[in-house]
Amino acid sequence: MSEPARTTSYVNAPNEVLSASDGIEYAYRDIGAAGEVPLIALHHFRGNLDRWDPALVEALAAGRRVVTFNNRGVASSTGSTPRTFAEMAVDALAFVDALEITEVDLLGFSIGSFIARRSP
Repeated sequence: MSEPARTTSYVNAPNEVLSASDGIEYAYRDIGAAGEVPLIALHHFRGNLDRWDPALVEALAAGRRVVTFNNRGVASSTGSTPRTFAEMAVDALAFVDALEITEVDLLGFSIGSFIARRSP
C-alpha cells in the first residue's frame, strides 16, 4: 500500500490530530516525500507547530518526510505539560508509536535536543 502524497508547503500543511495510547491528542503537521526514514522535529522551549521556520522545514522535506508536533499540554495538544525531559521523551515515543512508524530520525531544537537525548 503506497502512502498518500504530502504537501511540501509547511505553511499550507493542515494541522492534524492523532490519538495516542497515552490518551493524549497530539496536534501535528506532516509534509514531504515518503520513502526514507521520517524526521521527527522536536520543538524548542515555549515552541509549538507555528514556531518552526517554514523555510527550514520545507528544505528538510525536499527529500524526506518531516513531522512536527506539539508535545503534551503544548498549544493544541491535550494533557498537562510534562515536568521533566524524560517525561517529554516518553510522550514523543507515544506520538511516534501512534503514527505507526518503526524507525525515525530525531531533530531536536533547544529543549527538543534534550528530549531527543532521552529517547531510546
